[in-house]
Amino acid sequence: MKRRFTALAAAGVLVWSLAACGDDSTSTATTAAATADSAAPAEADASAPDTSVMGPVPERIVSLSPTATEMLFAIGADDQVVAVDEMSNYPAEALAKATALSGYTPNVEAIAAYEPDLVVHDGSTDLGAQLDSLGIANWVGAAAMTFDDIYVQIEQLGAATGHVDEAEAVVADMRAAIEAAVASVPKLDKPPRYYHELDPTYFSVTSNTFIGEVYGLFGLRNIADTAEGTTDYPQLSEEFIISQSPDLIFLADSTCCGESRDSVAQRPGWAATSAVSTGSVFIIDDDVASRWGPRVVDYVELVADAMAYVADLSAG
Repeated sequence: MKRRFTALAAAGVLVWSLAACGDDSTSTATTAAATADSAAPAEADASAPDTSVMGPVPERIVSLSPTATEMLFAIGADDQVVAVDEMSNYPAEALAKATALSGYTPNVEAIAAYEPDLVVHDGSTDLGAQLDSLGIANWVGAAAMTFDDIYVQIEQLGAATGHVDEAEAVVADMRAAIEAAVASVPKLDKPPRYYHELDPTYFSVTSNTFIGEVYGLFGLRNIADTAEGTTDYPQLSEEFIISQSPDLIFLADSTCCGESRDSVAQRPGWAATSAVSTGSVFIIDDDVASRWGPRVVDYVELVADAMAYVADLSAG
């Protein structure tokens, strides 16, 4: 039986599909993914796709998405995973199943050599059509746009792998941890302004991205929202960042590029910014900041810690 599971976050819509081999009939359910509430993530949409196990439980899974790999291991499907792509480095147990497979330039013959009965990928290439032609089931999980996107994808993988209860438990734990992190932060009279750095050339993100969604939980204001341009991933100028003097700086380029609190403080003119002068520069693991799966909880908790630090400064 050929199956294709799809979780596409496009224009805020998630699609779940199941196609039977040799049959033109298709069962499809759609749900609008609710935007996370400014105080806490929204409850699951009542119209979310059915998460009962669909078809035979796969025994040989190949994951070509680091985010999906983290989801699979979190829900207890790790024993079913036989291979992961070259970028899947978490959890540590995943490294034992690392291969030279690429999610960016996938080689369908190399993937098929692992004799998978389910391939997990992000849908950014035409791999799905190639796998369909070989009769190999595949699940597509595009990058999340909201917290609910993450929850639905985890539950869909639980359904696809026979770990429904475990997936629901992971989602419940994530919701509770995120809600607790947000609730732990003291309310500030004036919302702090922040700069999120993707790389040392000052590429950043606006509030329209998932990263912006994380900071939006705490009511933070994004300096990139006032920058000129139409992209949600603008390249800011050094002069603009300094002139904005953000209260908080979050560095998501420490692993890739060696950026640190000290390196930021040594940039010409940056010492005068509010964030650097108060020590409010925070390091976010590059992977945690870019893989929107179970470890998004770590991301939210780090932002909560940063907010608590700023609150202490204000109280002092």
